[in-house]
Amino acid sequence: MVKKSVAELSCADCGPLNCHRRDQKFPKFCLTEAVDTDLLNETLELYTGDGLDGRIAHAAAEVEGLYYGKLSRVEETVAFARRIGAQKIGVASCVGLMPEAKIFVKVLERAGFRPYTVACKLGSVDKTAIGIPEELKIKSGSFEGMCNPALQAKALNAVNTDLNVMIGLCVGHDSLFYRYSKAPVTTLVVKDRVLGHNPVAALYTAETYCSRLQDAERLQAL
Repeated sequence: MVKKSVAELSCADCGPLNCHRRDQKFPKFCLTEAVDTDLLNETLELYTGDGLDGRIAHAAAEVEGLYYGKLSRVEETVAFARRIGAQKIGVASCVGLMPEAKIFVKVLERAGFRPYTVACKLGSVDKTAIGIPEELKIKSGSFEGMCNPALQAKALNAVNTDLNVMIGLCVGHDSLFYRYSKAPVTTLVVKDRVLGHNPVAALYTAETYCSRLQDAERLQAL
């Protein structure tokens, strides 16, 4: 393990996490203690206004306060969407999780929302069109539609969604979707084919079944 200088230490190096309850002492390198007051106040102003940021912050806090540990993520998403006044909800889904997306769409409809779904292969263009070589396809030598998360986002922008929900877009593709979505985005499913879409399981088992996460040489070669 590389030894860090004080300037390189951050929240992952903190033991007490005193910022949560303020019932212990802050470490000397604490980012909260060193935070720029003007920057802190600037963010607080975002959350206390009547704009979208304020509505999101208050809705998120209300859902957390009322339902923490009581509702599933699906139900929390419904509760959050209602509290920010969303009516039309975009669903950006991986084609591989379309069965799950269809169930979620029915849930949204039962809750009184108007869902609109776009799959990741929207446009149906072969991966080679953007310079992906055949050997990097999952099945080389055949048509393999590229994921087009920017097009997914722009398609939802075009129908003026109030909130977009991301279901299982690949690592990196999700980054592009977030980047181009005009509406706020919340994530319902994070794709992890190996762990049943439960990526945190790798962290829980980092010293046992997923001990390869401790292999620095292997990780640096990925």
